[in-house]
Amino acid sequence: MTLRIDMHSHFFPPVTREEAAALDAQHAPWLRIDADGKQGTIMTGERAFRPVHRPLWDPAARLAELDALGVDQQLICATPVMFGYRHDAARAHEWAARMNDRALELCAHAPARLLALAQVPLQDVDLACREATRACRAGHRGVQIGNHLGPRDLDDAHLVTFLTHCANEGIPVLVHPWDMMTDGRMKKWMLPWLVAMPAETQLSIVSLILSGAFERIPKTLKLCFAHGGGSFAFLLGRVQNAWEQRDIVREDCPHPPISYLERFHVDSAVFDPRALQLLVDTMGEERVMLGSDYPFPLGEQKIGDLVAGHPTLTASAKAKILGGNAQRFFGLTEPVTAKTL
Repeated sequence: MTLRIDMHSHFFPPVTREEAAALDAQHAPWLRIDADGKQGTIMTGERAFRPVHRPLWDPAARLAELDALGVDQQLICATPVMFGYRHDAARAHEWAARMNDRALELCAHAPARLLALAQVPLQDVDLACREATRACRAGHRGVQIGNHLGPRDLDDAHLVTFLTHCANEGIPVLVHPWDMMTDGRMKKWMLPWLVAMPAETQLSIVSLILSGAFERIPKTLKLCFAHGGGSFAFLLGRVQNAWEQRDIVREDCPHPPISYLERFHVDSAVFDPRALQLLVDTMGEERVMLGSDYPFPLGEQKIGDLVAGHPTLTASAKAKILGGNAQRFFGLTEPVTAKTL
């Protein structure tokens, strides 16, 4: 059977409020677990942020679900509320290191199947580079970062410096949208997640292209954007047309936007076979990787079924997207599971 590697999933360790207070007593995230141990709530200080269930923090529960879903390997990364970018850099550095160690503890329950991506204190580029290197030497397979740092997009010199460090160190980077743009108009129905989140990801990609940042970042960087690259694939034609027609669009970008597609990957979390076909047609079957956003309700509930059951993708393309591309991107070896014996 075809190997399935889910390269985009999240965890949140059972952090107590007292432990979170070391980062920020009023706003840092912690986990309130219900008496039955099956459900919980991510809290930020006294405020309930998100209801969650046991696989988010319990490796045994996670592995049982992965077995039922036929997933061979899964890369876990911080739930974005854990990033800590708004806090004091020194405390955020200590927090990131602690969360990264907790991630490895979770993965130690099945080290051939559960792998981790680190978080970093991105507000201080020196500390971020230091923690990225330390974490990867300790066993992490790459890093996950938010798609912006307040008003700084990925083309900012600060963030380009970090991406260049990762390129030079051979550290893969997953970019995840967070802290979505909204002026209060998107008040209900999870509209920040449904509208602003895809726009955030497109903004990150287009910023790297049109600013010329990709010209400054080594081509060795392994870079992936979550959620299928957001709205990028659908609107690439608009960006390309603008570059061709307006000199103010191309003034910092020496090559057509479409020529930069080889510089990054995307995951497959788009939930619709037509959208997946467009994504593969745009990016190429070598640059799309299985990603689920597990274990949240907005993630793919039957991990990999969109790809495996796609009516027009070839068997070769499916094998690459389901596992082969992630093996190459992260340098993974195939795990021995009941499915592969």
